[in-house]
Amino acid sequence: MKSEQIKEITDKATDQLVAALNAGRSEALTGYLKAIGRFHRYSLHNVLLIASQKPDASYVAGFRTWNQLGRFVKKGEKGILILAPIVRRKPENEEDQEEASASVAGFRAAYVFDVNQTDGKEMPQIGIVQGDPCEYRERLRSFATAQGISVEYSSEIAPARGTSSGGRITLLPGQSPAEEFSTLAHELAHELLHRGDRRGTTSRRIRETEAEATAFVVCHTIGLETGSAACDYIQLWNGDAQLLTESLDHVRQAVSQMLTALTDA
Repeated sequence: MKSEQIKEITDKATDQLVAALNAGRSEALTGYLKAIGRFHRYSLHNVLLIASQKPDASYVAGFRTWNQLGRFVKKGEKGILILAPIVRRKPENEEDQEEASASVAGFRAAYVFDVNQTDGKEMPQIGIVQGDPCEYRERLRSFATAQGISVEYSSEIAPARGTSSGGRITLLPGQSPAEEFSTLAHELAHELLHRGDRRGTTSRRIRETEAEATAFVVCHTIGLETGSAACDYIQLWNGDAQLLTESLDHVRQAVSQMLTALTDA
């Protein structure tokens, strides 16, 4: 594939992505954010407690919160012990009982449950990539190897689908072929664009926008159905159309390297 063709493909695909970002959040993303908002942020101590009891936990919540989300704890499941603060309110002064300040009087044992310990209504999911990447999945892996980048699998990175750490990409096992291809393209973009001098001069927001836009173009080009996946992911990192437009040259660079390897193989 010639460079002129790659540029035209990239421009057309990113125009679609820009339009989607300008249109706002998808229904899937809105539902996902509402659901995630119900999960509490735990202290470091409680994070360690959860990890020690259930290392594979991803989303944990109390019995009542799961019920509010339309899910129910399975019979016989053992709760994960955490320490919940006991909050007491005391009046600022005796004359005004309505103005009260909160203080932590101590801690009590409480129990939470991981999503895998529950059944019921499906959790909202942001867009996913669908289709069959066919031989392109192996070609993309071969491209990574040719760049001196190893590709490994580990369930320990969950709930992340993929990570990259300078010369090594780790993928979450069990993804569909389309999702794995998209994840690999995303992490490869990080390796190609964000491991040199630019890493120190770019924000996480910029890096994630560039990586996901690159994955979107590559997936789109080989015929995978991307739906709202890329747009949803970019907006999770507060990326927008202006940022994508400003990063277009870098996206083109990574797309060109991958598509050349995929189509010339």
